[in-house]
This record gives sequence, C-alpha cells and structure tokens, in this order.
Amino acid sequence: MSAALFVVTGVKGGCGSTTLALELAQAIQRRGGRVALVDADLQGRRSVAVLLDAVRKLDDARVESDVPAVSSHGITVVELARNLDGGYALRAEHVESAMRALNDHAAVIVDAPQPFAAAARPIVARASRFLTVIEPSTLGATGARALFKELLNLGVAMAGVLPVLNQRDPRPALSRRELEELLETTMTAELPSTHDRGRGRAVEALAVRLLDEPPLASHRQLSASQALPHPERRERPGDARPAAEASAPSSNGHISAPPEPGLSADVEVEPQRRQGDLARQAREIIKTDIHARISKEVDVVALSRAHTDQQKQGELRMQVTGVVQRLLAERGDAGSAEETALLRQEIVDEALGYGPLEDLMRDQRVTEIMVNGHERIYVERGGRIELTAKRFTDAQQLRLVIERILAPLGRRVDEAVPLVDARLPDGSRVNAIIEPLSIDGATLTIRRFGTKRLEAEDYLRLGTLNEPMLDFLRAAVQGRLNIAISGGTGSGKTTLLNVVSSFIPDHERIVTIEDAAELKLKQTHVVRLEARPANIEGRGEIRIRDLVRNSLRMRPDRIVVGECRGGEALDMLQAMNTGHDGSLTTAHANSARDAMARLETMVMMAGFDLPVRAIREQIASALDLVVQVARMRDGTRKIISLTEVVGMEGDVVTMQDLVRFQQHGVDEDNRVKGEFVFTGVQPQALKRFEELGIEYDFRRLSTLAAAGSLW
Repeated sequence: MSAALFVVTGVKGGCGSTTLALELAQAIQRRGGRVALVDADLQGRRSVAVLLDAVRKLDDARVESDVPAVSSHGITVVELARNLDGGYALRAEHVESAMRALNDHAAVIVDAPQPFAAAARPIVARASRFLTVIEPSTLGATGARALFKELLNLGVAMAGVLPVLNQRDPRPALSRRELEELLETTMTAELPSTHDRGRGRAVEALAVRLLDEPPLASHRQLSASQALPHPERRERPGDARPAAEASAPSSNGHISAPPEPGLSADVEVEPQRRQGDLARQAREIIKTDIHARISKEVDVVALSRAHTDQQKQGELRMQVTGVVQRLLAERGDAGSAEETALLRQEIVDEALGYGPLEDLMRDQRVTEIMVNGHERIYVERGGRIELTAKRFTDAQQLRLVIERILAPLGRRVDEAVPLVDARLPDGSRVNAIIEPLSIDGATLTIRRFGTKRLEAEDYLRLGTLNEPMLDFLRAAVQGRLNIAISGGTGSGKTTLLNVVSSFIPDHERIVTIEDAAELKLKQTHVVRLEARPANIEGRGEIRIRDLVRNSLRMRPDRIVVGECRGGEALDMLQAMNTGHDGSLTTAHANSARDAMARLETMVMMAGFDLPVRAIREQIASALDLVVQVARMRDGTRKIISLTEVVGMEGDVVTMQDLVRFQQHGVDEDNRVKGEFVFTGVQPQALKRFEELGIEYDFRRLSTLAAAGSLW
C-alpha cells in the first residue's frame, strides 16, 4: 500500500511552509506513524536538513545514492538537491525512485517551494493533498492566486488543495474573512504564530484531518486545459465536494472537465485541442525520460564550470547531441524525421543552454528578448514587438535558465536580491526580476547587440540620417564639440553613440564609462570602465560618478559616458567645462528641450544645493549639441533633430534647431513618410571648425529642403 503523500508549499518565500512541514511530520510521528520528510527545494537551501540536524548524515549518504534518505529524530529525511548543481542534474526518475522507496511509511510530507520543477512531476502525480500556506496580506493573496493557477495547470483537482492561513503577525493586514473573500475560498485551517500555545493543537488537528480523510488521486489524469474550471462556476480550493464529482471518467476512459452552465455533461472537449494536449504531454514524457538518461551518461553540470571555455562548450554540446540522437533513435516514438530533429534540438538546448531562448539568441534579427513569465516570450525584430510560439516548460525551468545565465557572470538572483542587471560575454544586456517584485512570475529581458557593428553607411542605408547631417556630425566630433545624444528607451542612443564615436581621431586617449559595458569603439587607445553594484551585504558599490571623477586623473582626451542618469551629470558637466571638450554622453528625454530639463534634474540629484541659474549656466557653457533620436511608429530609428545649445537669455538656456525630421503620415505599408529639413540657421560651431582647421562646407546643409513654419 502506498504511503499518503502531502505536499506543503508556500505562496511566497518565507511564509512558514517549511516550518509547517516539519511540525506535521512531528505530529504524525507522535501518533505512532512512520513518517518521511522530503526537502524538494531544488535551489539547494537545505532548510530541512538544518532544522533536523541531518546535514552531515545526508552528505555521507549521498556517496551511495543520488537521492539520500537518513533517519534523524525518528523521522526519515530525504533531500532531493544539496546545491544548485544538484537541482540542475535532478531528473524525474530519481524522484520517482525515491517516492517508491518510501511506500512503507504511514505518511510522506514534502516541503516543495514553488514553482514546481519538471523533476517534481512524480510528487505532483502521487500527492494526496496540497497544503498551501498563505500569509494574511495583499501579497499573500496575490501569491495564492498565482499558486492556485499553477496547480490547475498541473492538473490538480481543487478539491485536493487545502489553503492554510498562517498567522505570523499579531496585527495582520487582512482578516481571515477578507482573505477568504479575496480568494473566493474557505481556509482549511488557521495556525496561530509559532509562539502561541495554541499552535501545537492546531497542527495536531490538521495532521489528524490529513490522515483520516481518504486520498484524492483523480487529479493525476487531468490535463492542464481540462483542469481549468469555468470562470462563472469555479470550484473553490478546500471544497468538500468529492473529486469524482469534479471530474468523472468518460466512456472512452478520458477524464472530462466539469460541464459549463447550459451545456450537457456529455459534451466533449474539441478534438483538435485534446489531440494537441496529448501530443504536448507525449513530448514532455519523452523529454523527461531523455533528460534522465543524459544525466547518467554526461556531466551536464560541467558546462557551468567551463562556461567561458568555448572549446569545452563545443565538445560538450557535440557529446550531448550524439547521446540525444542515439536515445531518440532507440525509442522510435519521436515522430517524423523533422519532428525528431526539432525535439533533439530542444532537448540539447534545455540540457546545455538557455532552453527556448537558444534559437532566439542565434537569430541576428532579434534585438530584444522579453520573457513575461514562463508562458510568454516576446521579441523585437525590425523594430516591431511580436509574441513568439516558444515557452518554458514551467516556471522552474525559467528560474533555472536565469540562474544559468547569471552564474558564470558571478551574479545571483533570489529572495534577498530579487532583481539584477548583468552583461553577457557577447555584450548583450540582461535584466532579471523575480517574485515578489514581479507579481506574475519571473521576468527576463535581454537587450542584444548584433555581432556586426553598425557603421555610418548603415545609418545612411536605413534612413536614420542623410549625407549632409552625417558630414555635420563628423565635423562636430572632430571639432571637439560636447555632444549629448537624447532619446527614449530603445530609440538607439547607444548604437548611435557607437557610430558617432567612430569619428574620434585614433591618436586620442578615450575613457569610456558605463553602467553595463555596451560601447564597442574601434580606436586602439581606449580605456573601458564599468560601474559595479553593491554585493549582497550592501558593500563595494562603485557608481558612475565615482568613475567620472577618477577618469579626470587618467589624462583623457575624451570622456564618453554611456548614459547620464543621476548625480554623475554634474561631474560630467564639470569635466566638459574644465578642458575635456569633445566629450560624449546619452540621456533619456523626449526632445532636445526636455534633455535640458533632465540634465538640470540630474545635477540636483548630486546632492548639492546649487541655484537653478548656476546649474543652467553650467549646462549652457558645457554642452554644444543635442542629437535627438527617436523610434518611429513603424519601428525604424531616425535622428529627428540636430539642436545647438546657444547660451543663456535671462534664466533660460537658449537653443536653435539646425535640422529637423518632418513626418508626412504613413504609406500604404504603414511605414513612416517624411523628410529631413534645414531650418536655415547658421551653426555657431562654424567658428570652432575654422579655428581648428576642420574642413566643412556649410552649404551642404542648405541642400536639404527648407523647414516650414512651426506655427
């Protein structure tokens, strides 16, 4: 007879699920039952082993078994993963074997932090009840909704889900009644705080209920699409209605979903959708089996240790590809040759790389990858954002891919540090943010930079600017004008800065300062500096403004700041005003005039109580030219204005447009129509060009169409 298996999981980290799992195990043991406590945390935090003083015993037992089991304080302790590498290597067959070995116990308690990994599927399939520990707060309610949805997608019948309210605060943000109304459910139990004398009695009562109620196992056969109830007739977690009523077998042996209002009970799910679900399930079974066999033949975890060694990566990929190809051939159930090749590529990508992101990372047309939870992956191609058909198997796979991206970079993301910025070896910029900051699951954004560096000729071909504008920008850089490139997010500021910086003479010493290094200058005498965030203890931060101040001691001819976004703007302006002319930077702003206001605000962020007029005088004397770039409606990028900073009139920084882009609507293909026009204003920079001997013919700008009136 199989042991009763109870999964305890929290709706968010730190809500007390591990404590409850241990208390339940102890309560069942006191009743004379043999009990096992399984730590299913694949992140390797080892909380259960620490609480039961079983760390050394488990480490010794791991020599004999992939999933060790030891006895401590009369409880059988099972640990699925000792560290993150163990979590990567763990497969469903390891877990299945461990669960079978515990059949002689009266009960098995599983401490399973969500999201559930693919390796945990045997636990989900065997579970009698799911105890979801909820804190009485808005964040707890939000996490509970997400957890209920995940359990439904896993095919868990809601009659087997028991919400448990954990009262950890004497003054909770929400009452039990308010929480039940928000979640449209009834709490199975309410546990006082761990210091309350009534806590023990409440846990004992919960343990008695778990052991006395008959198991619900029908959820194991539900598919994700079938398990989701009709929104107007939702089955509440903890409902006493038997699972057989919630989902009964049809005549052909399938489990059908509960009938919707107004429909007869014998209405079947659409055949195409059901076939698609079955096909996906079959693929997942094949992939799970292949992954389990790969882990026996290849040390996949070695990739993370040799991530920077391209040769070892290539050898490991070839080895794994060969193993997967052989295993698929042995099975013979992967479908056609084309389907087998696609499945082989997916398995190799999941085992070694970034899973469903691998193809997108190889596609040079993709400039941005945006992962909104494990089910939605968006990309930007040709300036347009589109939803892809790719998805992660589950939320746990997404978290593992994020860890795999960050680990070689020496960065981490967890509950203590839930957001991180990093840079991949190819220069791509990575941002990851996880729960509880990201409400609907982990979010990953990768800003990619092409392997081919864009040149000025590419900008001409793409219509970002024209020849007269390019000639003026070349003269402005060679004439050592201080230039700010302004634009919105994703408008192409950094790429344009790369192009503009190519006009700097090769003999000059350039110091680049960035938050995350993205610039790729082609000159030889370049010093690249990158800011550093604080460590987990909040120490060691090096800000951009620290690097700007330090760069003044490095004898630079030019200072290039990747982006001014804070107090470093004051240091940058002072550098421009103290002999370091010809400097370049970028800033977020919607227009050249807005860029002045943004610089003014950023200078105030430096922490000095400077008069507004003094700040504006600094800006007017330091900055010579603002290049405004924008992302148009059709996804193209264009320089929409070249604006000179002229000086001051009273308390206002005066500016004059030299060139503007005038849009004339869109064509039949929905592409932006327009032209670059010349305002007729003679640039003040001409005097500087003449003094430095820069060859520039002002008449080139006059070849552009004349600008019409702005009124």
